[in-house]
Amino acid sequence: MVQLNQNFINSIAKDMPAHLSMDDFIAYSAKPLRPSIRVNTLKIASTTFVRLMQAKGWHFEAIPWCQDGFWVTAAEDIQLGNTIEHIQGLFYIQEASSMLPPHALFPEVIDKANELTLLDMASAPGSKTTQLAAMMHNQGLLVANEYSSSRVKVLHANVLRMGVKNCALTHFDARVFGEYLYETFDAILLDAPCSGEGTVRKDPDALKHWDFSEIEAIAATQKDLIESAFLALKPGGSLVYSTCTLNQTENQSVCQYLKQRYPNAVEFVPLNKLFTDADKACTPEGFLHVWPQIYDSEGFFVAKITKTASVERAKPEPKAQKNFPFTAVSNKQSQALQEYFSSFNIELKQYGCLMQRDDEYWLFPDNILPLIGKIRFQRLGIKVADGLKKGFKVRHEAITALANVEDSIALDEQQASDFLMGRDIMLASKTKPQGEKIVCYQDVNLGLVKHLGNKLKNSLPRELVKDKIAASSSKL
Repeated sequence: MVQLNQNFINSIAKDMPAHLSMDDFIAYSAKPLRPSIRVNTLKIASTTFVRLMQAKGWHFEAIPWCQDGFWVTAAEDIQLGNTIEHIQGLFYIQEASSMLPPHALFPEVIDKANELTLLDMASAPGSKTTQLAAMMHNQGLLVANEYSSSRVKVLHANVLRMGVKNCALTHFDARVFGEYLYETFDAILLDAPCSGEGTVRKDPDALKHWDFSEIEAIAATQKDLIESAFLALKPGGSLVYSTCTLNQTENQSVCQYLKQRYPNAVEFVPLNKLFTDADKACTPEGFLHVWPQIYDSEGFFVAKITKTASVERAKPEPKAQKNFPFTAVSNKQSQALQEYFSSFNIELKQYGCLMQRDDEYWLFPDNILPLIGKIRFQRLGIKVADGLKKGFKVRHEAITALANVEDSIALDEQQASDFLMGRDIMLASKTKPQGEKIVCYQDVNLGLVKHLGNKLKNSLPRELVKDKIAASSSKL
């Protein structure tokens, strides 16, 4: 049962537009959310995914503001998060409203994504980060920051699961970006920490202990963050500020604060034509203030801001940081790596720059080199291989993010489940051993095995082994 604090109801009534009713808000707040997903186009086309899953009894309704987003209906006994398709990164379970900010940042197909440097300032658990990576076609550079150390681990796991390779993770209070990376980014998404009033349909107790004094404290942090974002943005660049809360103190007032601070450099971009019926949630300033009853979704707020002119740097440029532990791979090592990876049909040189740390080989995103020394990174790109006494050992994330399926061994649903649970796969007949091979399911790679002639010995990293795999259809 939803718990709506009366003080919250009294307060939010002042912010609700005249054409909406409090009765509808309360009624929709008590309704469960419609399950929604976003297809991961880094691994599969939306049309292909829909066709595959419709054959398993799934039903899809398109989300108007995300061409790869769908409200889904599957059998009640299906756990979306434990299906093979979810584990192999074919889709992300993402609330529909949460797909709005990336679309607002890039309403059109991104051109020349390889030239872009983006910042996602508060990115865990990774829904919007991985959405942006897909929109960028895994090109350019996407810096994903998260302040909470425990949430960085979740973010990293989701980035790897979705096959993202153009990402650099940082772990800072995001207020540092305006100082350390002044006017560096072409576009910035600030999905700010907030009071979460819009999440009540997911968390019935979200508003049980609502207190306006806490709202004011949160808004003070949000003002610091949006100013930091604005300072880190290049002139001519775009900033999207979003929250999953409903009060104007954390939303319109934060944006107006930035406008007052930099009146000659801040321009609000109207979002009334972002998608069909966007005007139903649009404010006079052109922001999207999404109430649950408008689109039958979570509550959300989205504002888009253009930086029309450079602004004065608040502090002097910090000293360059030293002791970067990576060096460029030598031509000899690069050739040896490429020869090894050619056995998996992977052309490393087309994906970024190869770097080395001791016996580790990494693939860094495009555009990262100008940022080296300006700020510390928690994780850069993907680790592609470990060096051995003789040769290399490919990493799981390189296989799932880079390899195609031309020479992969196709598994059926039961075999794919067994693989993800760490089991070896017995072959129907004994053949000549073939060594390291990639296995796939539904034309998407799952990982690596060692073909021993009579079985496929599982090479899935221990930390990725699942205890249980849910069926994708109620027929299995």
